[in-house]
Amino acid sequence: MFALGLEAAKANSGGKPAVACAQKDPERFTALLPYRLTGAQERAIRQIFADMGKNTAMNRIVVGDVGCGKTVCAAAAIFLAASSGMQAALMVPTEILARQHFADLSSLLGELGISCGLLTGTVRSAEKRKIYAGLADGSLQVVIGTQALLSAGVSFAHLGLVVADEQHRFGVGQRAALLSAGADGNAPHLLLMSATPIPRSLALVLYGDLQVSRIDEMPPGRQRVDTFVVDERYRARLDGFIRKNLAQGGQVYIVCPAVEERDGDGETDGRDDGALSMEEIGLPEDERRERETMPPLKAAVQYAEQLQQRLPEVPIAFVHGKMKAADKEAIMRRFSTGEVRVLVSTTVIEVGVNVPDATLMMVENAERFGLSQLHQLRGRVGRGRKKSYCVLVAGAPADGQPDAEGHSIGQKARERLEVMRTTYDGYEIAQRDLQQRGPGDFIAGCTGQGIRQSGAAGFRIADMGEDAELLYTAFDEAKKLFAEDPTLSGCPALLREVQEVLTANGNIMN
Repeated sequence: MFALGLEAAKANSGGKPAVACAQKDPERFTALLPYRLTGAQERAIRQIFADMGKNTAMNRIVVGDVGCGKTVCAAAAIFLAASSGMQAALMVPTEILARQHFADLSSLLGELGISCGLLTGTVRSAEKRKIYAGLADGSLQVVIGTQALLSAGVSFAHLGLVVADEQHRFGVGQRAALLSAGADGNAPHLLLMSATPIPRSLALVLYGDLQVSRIDEMPPGRQRVDTFVVDERYRARLDGFIRKNLAQGGQVYIVCPAVEERDGDGETDGRDDGALSMEEIGLPEDERRERETMPPLKAAVQYAEQLQQRLPEVPIAFVHGKMKAADKEAIMRRFSTGEVRVLVSTTVIEVGVNVPDATLMMVENAERFGLSQLHQLRGRVGRGRKKSYCVLVAGAPADGQPDAEGHSIGQKARERLEVMRTTYDGYEIAQRDLQQRGPGDFIAGCTGQGIRQSGAAGFRIADMGEDAELLYTAFDEAKKLFAEDPTLSGCPALLREVQEVLTANGNIMN
């Protein structure tokens, strides 16, 4: 029934009419690049151009490890849309990332005569009105922005392409809202990008709703980031390792799961867009029950103060999502220029930072993070020529034994840390994440709780990660049935069951 429901949803939402882009040679675009594309990048761009040349909407995801060069594939898609007379929107989760993309792409696209604007929550009102007008009358061809792109004042003359970067940070409804902005009844082409697809997206990929472009080559010069798992017993050695990296000209990220400590109990003082809760990272139910024995959370504000006392000669700063955007931008700018050598942060730096001199990523309470987040964080380092490292610091002994206070970490958390220590391929990490967290709710509202990006699919017997072959068989049979009887008119009882599955929230698929 699940397979039939998803096939019916694809039939209802897939194959939407779109404006076909003019067939163009990517050479005009790639000739402007200051580097040679890898074979995987060239293959992905060819696939994107082929999709966008059709009169049905592209629904493609570009998958590859952090730093493999996905952004240039998005830039090529934007070039094709704009040079075909359509507008393009690139939506990213943070203002830092939006400004970085705008700085990189506006000059490149400008050389091709393509106008580009930046729209974030902090853009001044006069500039916003100018951008709104340009999008509405079609004079602004490309807009790069955050969730501000979903604001009431935003309308497009002829939106032909939507790109969602770091797609795991967006809700399903957010992407659907932007896709509804296509003009003249045509759907815009959709291109998603992610270094580690979250479980729901991975499941859709596995079963054919999304076309996949996998970038499995790294650009020359990118090194593997060696990963280690340690615990509190290594604290003195960790301080020494920080000093060693700084002495060699590197910079250091330290990520904590909380913003501030509560008085006396070490819990978080509220949450921000970079702080974790157990539910937000989609931990399995058995791990939530183990929470009482988990070690207390490290908090970024207090951690930075304590580290500054231990390393008084080092310029240290902290950043988190509760700070004003201007303050965050100022600190990130100081880190990018090297004025700040150690940055203590919540996961607000998970995306959107490109600092080639950053050589060490330390993640405190690493047992509290999901595989997707850990992989994204690891990708913040290793972007330059220097050897880089990721150290995952467990809040209790990494072997699962309780510490002196009785704190311990569970089996699932230890498995995640071991995956990160031994695995460097983002796609494999995503598959392991699927096995641990499940594919989420594929069809809007089927649990009565809205759309989840992860969590169990609600099967009574089957397991999405462990019973893949059984699921493949079910989907194959469902496809055959729909090919023979697209309306299920020959199976009225079955049709009623499928229709019940599809009643919620308009069959939103991605």
